[in-house]
Amino acid sequence: MAHASFNGLRVLSLESRRAKEVEKLIRTYGGEPIVVPAMREVGLESNQHVLEFAAKVLEGRYDLIIFMTGVGVRAMLDIVQTRYDRAEFLAALRKVKIAARGVKPGSVLRELKVTVDVVAEEPSTWHELLQAIDGAFGNSLAGMHVVVQEYGASNPELLAELSSRSRELTKLPVYQWALPEDLQPLRECVQGIINGMVDVVLFMTAVQIIHLFRVAEQMGLPEDLREALRKTVVLSIGPTTSEELVHYGIEPDFEPSRPKMGFLVNEAAQYSDRLLEKKRKGEIEAVVSQPSEAEKTKRPAGVRRVAASTSTMAGFRDGLAEIDFLHEISSRMAAADSLHLVLDRIVDFIASVIPCDSCFIYVLEGENLLLRASKNPHADLIDHLKMQIGQGVTGWVAKHRQPVAIASAASNDPRFKAFKNIPEDHFEAMLCTPILCAGRVVGVINLQHRTSYHHTNEQVKLLSTLGFLVGAEIERARLETENTQLTSRLETRKAVDRAKSILQRDLSLNEEDAYQMMQKESRQRRKSMREIADAILLAEDLKRTRSAT
Repeated sequence: MAHASFNGLRVLSLESRRAKEVEKLIRTYGGEPIVVPAMREVGLESNQHVLEFAAKVLEGRYDLIIFMTGVGVRAMLDIVQTRYDRAEFLAALRKVKIAARGVKPGSVLRELKVTVDVVAEEPSTWHELLQAIDGAFGNSLAGMHVVVQEYGASNPELLAELSSRSRELTKLPVYQWALPEDLQPLRECVQGIINGMVDVVLFMTAVQIIHLFRVAEQMGLPEDLREALRKTVVLSIGPTTSEELVHYGIEPDFEPSRPKMGFLVNEAAQYSDRLLEKKRKGEIEAVVSQPSEAEKTKRPAGVRRVAASTSTMAGFRDGLAEIDFLHEISSRMAAADSLHLVLDRIVDFIASVIPCDSCFIYVLEGENLLLRASKNPHADLIDHLKMQIGQGVTGWVAKHRQPVAIASAASNDPRFKAFKNIPEDHFEAMLCTPILCAGRVVGVINLQHRTSYHHTNEQVKLLSTLGFLVGAEIERARLETENTQLTSRLETRKAVDRAKSILQRDLSLNEEDAYQMMQKESRQRRKSMREIADAILLAEDLKRTRSAT
């Protein structure tokens, strides 16, 4: 496998939150990293709007809440719990329809045990989000009060479309982006681009572009910067960022095949050397594929996306020392998080070290393999899709405890079984390895590719090693989740039994009639039996308190 390389090119990134990670990636791919943070996250002057939002959630005033970022979810919750009970707020949030703009907010919400009803498909722009919401709610959206959690800046196009579709729309900003406190590094960055000291620029968010040009305008050099960028390889993480570049008169050379930092850096390393040479000679080289008709409606004219899954796409793995690899996976596993969060982190890591179009993790539950995590959002299938041991390639791997690598025509393999409700079943290549703990299978990792792909022996060994390393942690998280659920069920049973006793005493009912009364209330009020029982117990406690006084 050829190794993608920048061949010593000077690569600029304006990343702030993951600055060290992108610097290491650029260096791994043979580039000279120049990392200059272009933004910082700051709180709003007042949290009143978030607290008002929380009060209305507790009152059940909202029908649909759209979360745009994982950071926004956490920031919102941090503010809310300064005044309200965290558990009470989350319980109320779980009763509202929830939409997430991509995997990151979805993962945070799942960690909080909040069901996500709609997840936007990649590249997770407002177009995909709106399409997913329309598909899920259709005409019923017209009667909904919708809330949009914003991320640093408003999206007027999304807000306009939602406003025209819904009964009422509320914006919920929870943080904003500001320029760095020390602007000197950004000023030097602008001057460096103009002086030809930068060969490649990686833009990973629209705010980076806005801030770069704001500083250039303060210096009186916006036109010089624009002209210099036209002679530099300019790469955009996705359509929203590309739109902002075009707004400033810069056409990106391409977007990565997937809107992820690892793919962006890897594919930049593959193509930048040739692109730079051609651009500085005033020539054009077609190293990317033209967008489909559907993509043309979302991407600025002329901006193209790299063809999917090239043979040299190696993600984070190329050049990564073994000790770095072991440290990375062990640190992710040491957090002792819930099962879904553990699995989401494993999926993210696997997708970063081995190129793939999809990654599934199945966990053994009794006699069946249950889909527990996916690289691509499948809210309706996670925790629901089951297959028997021995069924399909995945089931075969679990039964025989051996990896399977299929380079092409995977559907022709005699072990293959299609699942119609999984879009990724239309693929050419796959790699499956068992997840083991104490010598027994506890799950299966399944990687898939849309086009033919030959997995090297190193990649098969790598994924098998991951299966060995994460098996014990998956089993721990699974058992801990089961214990938590069992404890919750026992507590619910105790509460229901106590509530039944109170109804029997106060209303002269037998046990069965008391239970049926609670069931009827549960259905009519759309509350769980636990909530009905807790309400009865609370009323009993209040009665005793009044009697004591």
